[in-house]
Amino acid sequence: MIFIEPFDEIGRDHIDQAGGKGANLGELMRAGLPVPPGFVLLTDAYRAHVAEHQLDEKIIALAAPKEDPAGYDDASTQIRALFAEDVSDTLRAEIEKAYAALGENLPVAVRSSATAEDLPEASFAGQQDTYLNVRGLEDLLTAVRDCWASLWTARAMAYRARQGIDPATVSLAVVVQQMVDAEAAGVMFTANPSNGRRDETLISAAWGLGESVVSGSVNTDNILVRTPDGAVLSNEPADKAVMTIYAGQRTQEVPVPADQRLRPVLSEAEAAELAAYGTRIENHFGAPQDIEWARADGRFWILQARPITALPEVEAPAPTDWTVAEPTAMYVRASIVEQLPDPLSPLFADMIDGAVTRSLQSLFREFLQEDVIRERDVGLPTVNGYAYYRYSLSGMGRLTWKLPKAFRALLGGGTLVGQGRWRNYSHPRYRRIVSDWTARNLTEMTTEQLLAGVQ
Repeated sequence: MIFIEPFDEIGRDHIDQAGGKGANLGELMRAGLPVPPGFVLLTDAYRAHVAEHQLDEKIIALAAPKEDPAGYDDASTQIRALFAEDVSDTLRAEIEKAYAALGENLPVAVRSSATAEDLPEASFAGQQDTYLNVRGLEDLLTAVRDCWASLWTARAMAYRARQGIDPATVSLAVVVQQMVDAEAAGVMFTANPSNGRRDETLISAAWGLGESVVSGSVNTDNILVRTPDGAVLSNEPADKAVMTIYAGQRTQEVPVPADQRLRPVLSEAEAAELAAYGTRIENHFGAPQDIEWARADGRFWILQARPITALPEVEAPAPTDWTVAEPTAMYVRASIVEQLPDPLSPLFADMIDGAVTRSLQSLFREFLQEDVIRERDVGLPTVNGYAYYRYSLSGMGRLTWKLPKAFRALLGGGTLVGQGRWRNYSHPRYRRIVSDWTARNLTEMTTEQLLAGVQ
């Protein structure tokens, strides 16, 4: 039985043996992309270890779906303790041989690679453990066992339960990859995650190893690249306070030197070069990708790639047409429009335009006992998507002429004016309407009834 394969011997057809992360790395290396060398401890190694120590039934019993998610914490503690046993002599010898082929006591990253991970329909990124700057055989063997155990973290078990994945069907491969002593690192999305645009690449960059970026502990430079021609559309340097560096065995966060904090991590040319790698990777896999990268000695390395699983639909470009339908009218953003700061949806815009006209007609008719406002005098149209009050010149003149009479009516007192009107008429009526609609079953109403209620 084969327990270990180098990256260049595996690909996207080997997810069952190499897990999502391992299969993707092998695919990238075979496609000629700059991937640090390494090997994958296949799922057969995990299964052999579990079988040798008779852990199967114990794990499945503890990992059964829980009604209370908090129950996974205790189960995880018990399962992880089961992986304290040493690996077999056979497996130890294979790991030692593969590790020696990379270099003498070479620092490596040891990453979990689950069989239900980095798939287009579900992202398990971060659900299992990763160990950086692992040095020496004994440290490597410990990291491998800890990765196997991390298949059963509380968050991983709960996530699989929500996804409907049977715990008996999952297994874990382990990726062992040469560490890149990165001067800079980050992540790259080959489609813009904020607006879904497939022709834009978003790069996040920080100094040091990529751990600070992935964990979210550091602000990153954000660079937006237009993918077809590599033009940098925006470059927003951040104040990068900390970075991750080697620290004996494992890593640590340290302050960024003062002269580097605000300095851009990547030049425009470097951002374009990195985005071009992203395009190659996306084209190879046939879907937008979430990529981890590093730069060492001026050279880019690809550390991971996975499909983007939550990309929004593509937004249309922001409209820029501020043409008004009636150039001689007056357009203002005041009164109720101040409560509508964002562009309106087409449906809301259509409904509110006529409603405002009818409301003002009714209001002035009640106070002045005459029809001051005519159909085209006032409206609430949109200009470039934003709501505006529109007053025709003739309507404004007519309203201005009637304002003294309106003010006399408002200030004249009485129960249907000012605060008295609100307390005795408007507020009680409003509460009756709310109470009435709260009691209705909206799912049983027709579209016509709902529309009439809104109006």
